[in-house]
Amino acid sequence: MSMAAAVVGTPEVPRECGCKGIRTCLICEGQGRGDPPWQNAPQKNHRFIYSDIGLAVGAEKSDFEGWAFPFSGVTLIEDFVTPEEEAELVQLMDRDPWRLSQSGRRKQDYGPKVNFRKQKLKTAGFSGLPSCSRDLVGRMGLYPALADFQPVEQCNLDYCPERGSAIDPHLDDTWLWGERLVSLNLLSPTMLTFTCEAPSSLLLSPAPAESSEVWEPSLMATSRSVACQDVEVAVALPRRSLLVLSGAARHQWHHGVHRRHVQARRVSVTFRELAADFLPGGPQQELGQELLQVALSFQGRPL
Repeated sequence: MSMAAAVVGTPEVPRECGCKGIRTCLICEGQGRGDPPWQNAPQKNHRFIYSDIGLAVGAEKSDFEGWAFPFSGVTLIEDFVTPEEEAELVQLMDRDPWRLSQSGRRKQDYGPKVNFRKQKLKTAGFSGLPSCSRDLVGRMGLYPALADFQPVEQCNLDYCPERGSAIDPHLDDTWLWGERLVSLNLLSPTMLTFTCEAPSSLLLSPAPAESSEVWEPSLMATSRSVACQDVEVAVALPRRSLLVLSGAARHQWHHGVHRRHVQARRVSVTFRELAADFLPGGPQQELGQELLQVALSFQGRPL
């Protein structure tokens, strides 16, 4: 068997899981723990598909097919790494231990230990990002959306359909983590699903006939509205693509991965930058500088 084939193969299903509280996976569900509340919850009434011109467009054969609304804060860079780089990255990850995590995932953390509820962190044991990420971070800086991006934390998540892996809709912390969330999608494509619980409505306009057509909603003679709570927006993540979330996609829309959208082993590598309070001029700038110095030494081991 070739090295690449060994890398992309699905690992053996573990006998135990890392689920706590209401979180479940196929392992603990098979042991009688019950059904996953989010995965079995009714789907949103109206599904929209993200288009690369910054619109959420009504899905085919839906009530809002042909209608769209602006969906900002998503930057997708396809083929960010080559197939050879992908295989090498995952091979290096698999040399280190994966820890069991919630909802059928496994993880490797490279970052400070954080208590988000109490807004406290510990630097003990934090040794930086792994050496294999040095070239990735350097390459990110070549793109305008990431020109000044300095990650201080990396989290590798391993998804497997045999474990029923998923991740619930959530907003990432804003006390420690900054404006941009950056994720590299490896081994298989998936869908990132966005939902919003705001008690407001979205104003829709007719979608452009062609993806290259300029969309001018202010010039549209007709419009429709839909409640935010009834909408989900699916963003397709191709294999080896890099996703950047900022603005509304980062702060207003919860993002998650449905179990049904994990069809083969998938590894997500997420990088996070510091919030403004930890940057120069902020009240925690000294701590932030210390964290960045350690992070960008690229000598890290998973915690």
